[in-house]
Amino acid sequence: MLRRLPVSNSADFDVSSDKLWEAISDPGNLNDSHPFCESNEVISWEDGDRTDRLVYLSGLNFVRKFKTWEEGVGYTLLIGEEKGSQSYVEWEITPLEDGRSRLTITVYPYILDRLPRILAFVPHAIWVKPRLEAYLKSVVSGFRYHLEEGGRVPRDHFGKHPWFS
Repeated sequence: MLRRLPVSNSADFDVSSDKLWEAISDPGNLNDSHPFCESNEVISWEDGDRTDRLVYLSGLNFVRKFKTWEEGVGYTLLIGEEKGSQSYVEWEITPLEDGRSRLTITVYPYILDRLPRILAFVPHAIWVKPRLEAYLKSVVSGFRYHLEEGGRVPRDHFGKHPWFS
């Protein structure tokens, strides 16, 4: 995973890290907070065995298998088609001053991982990174919308995405 080129997005929230943790760790949370989510079904949600299914508006059907889980801090997971290539993803919460918090999502995408890093750099920079940055910005913004508005984020609310809408 370390040879993959990562893409990240962060945003600050006007809620405590406990409240943000509750939002990102609740089973099926993507149904309310993810702007490209058709459905987010829990497969298993027990300590040491957390897995769910994310079906995107585009019809992509991905399984998320959680690898690490640190209460109140974040988690890591593998995501991709069942029995297919997997991207590695880190979700991290940072407490800030005045009861605020920051959410950072970093994706190490599987796309281009068969190329040597030096050859993957240009297509990553001009094709993968801009699309993943837009995607992650929409996902983080979806959590902000859900926490501030208290309702389900409208689908494609922050714009359509060529891979996930």
